Amino acid sequence: MKKIIIITILVLFAAIALRAITYTVQGFMMANKMKKANVPGVTIEEINTRSVVKKFEAPGRIQSVSRIDVVARISGYLTKSYFKEGDIVKKGQVLFEIEPQEYQLAADKAKANLDNSIAQLKYYEKQLIRAKELVKLDYISKSQYDQTLAQRDSYKAQVNLNRSAYQDALRNLSYTKVKAPVDGQIGMLNISVGNFVTAQSGALTTINSVDPIYVSFPLDAKNYTELLRIDKVAEVSRNVDLYFSTGSKYAYQGVQNFHDNKVDATTGTIMMRATFPNPKGLLLNGNYSTVYIYSKEKEDVPVVPQIAVMENPQYKYVYKIDAKGLPQIQPIETFGQDGKDWIVKSGLKKGDKVVVLGIQGVIPSKPVRELSEEEIKAIDRQAAEKVADENEKESDELLKNEK
Repeated sequence: MKKIIIITILVLFAAIALRAITYTVQGFMMANKMKKANVPGVTIEEINTRSVVKKFEAPGRIQSVSRIDVVARISGYLTKSYFKEGDIVKKGQVLFEIEPQEYQLAADKAKANLDNSIAQLKYYEKQLIRAKELVKLDYISKSQYDQTLAQRDSYKAQVNLNRSAYQDALRNLSYTKVKAPVDGQIGMLNISVGNFVTAQSGALTTINSVDPIYVSFPLDAKNYTELLRIDKVAEVSRNVDLYFSTGSKYAYQGVQNFHDNKVDATTGTIMMRATFPNPKGLLLNGNYSTVYIYSKEKEDVPVVPQIAVMENPQYKYVYKIDAKGLPQIQPIETFGQDGKDWIVKSGLKKGDKVVVLGIQGVIPSKPVRELSEEEIKAIDRQAAEKVADENEKESDELLKNEK
């Protein structure tokens, strides 16, 4: 009996001990499970390089290739204008008329003087031919022949003088029609019809050439040095894109074909210029824009997905995985975009690993768990279903509004 009691007690203690061990193991497993549940799931990608064309941003100002002041070259009353302000005009097109009567009369008078001197010259040329024969026959003296010759030469000079006066009168008469010296867009009328104008009156209006057109932009000296490093030479034509202040892109691409020979000591920039086609006149002289200039050659550079990049007021950054497998904040500098990736200027190199998806749950120096392919596919499916649901709701709303 005593033996049975002892065995019973031992069995009871063993059961209690086994139960305690079971609770301990279950508690440990539960704690481990909870710990894993608190570790954020992320995707991690290795940084690679890509051969890309680098681009650099700068503020641009649109400038006409030529800006011509239209001025009066003679004095007189401005009697007519043949354009509307803002018109596109062609070289040689008549813009103004200055009262022509006075200059027409001067031209007519000069023509009459020329005709008279020509008639006199013809008469004395005939007289000279007769005198030449008569002096040979000794019917007139040599002095009479010399006198006829002198008169002929005098009228020949007179013809030349009157011809010059007539041509000058015609020139002044032509100036009564003030013509466009170049193709371009005409500006505001500075002196209205009816006023008396002279060569000292200043510009009647101004013509700005339209097509092609210049865009000048100050490029940071560091960026210019980077361009030289990539392209190896300074004298190279580089592509340039232009964006309006509204953010829309200009349809035509320009070519950078000029750079200044010095760096501005005040701003630390070098002035560059691109030429753009402007067939529709959308680029207006004096307007401001944003330009992007591209390197001529490509370069292998690190790239990082845009969705992996966070930003604060001081800098852009990523979560880089350190040697212990923990995420750390890594500030980076970027050099523009290439598709869906940022081009990295500094902060990352090929082979570095960064967190891409799941950034929101990452805490620096705290462990993360890399998601499996199945989990990633599940997340993608959920995202696709969410987008589909939102599109369906939007369609339903549109149908309701139409009804």
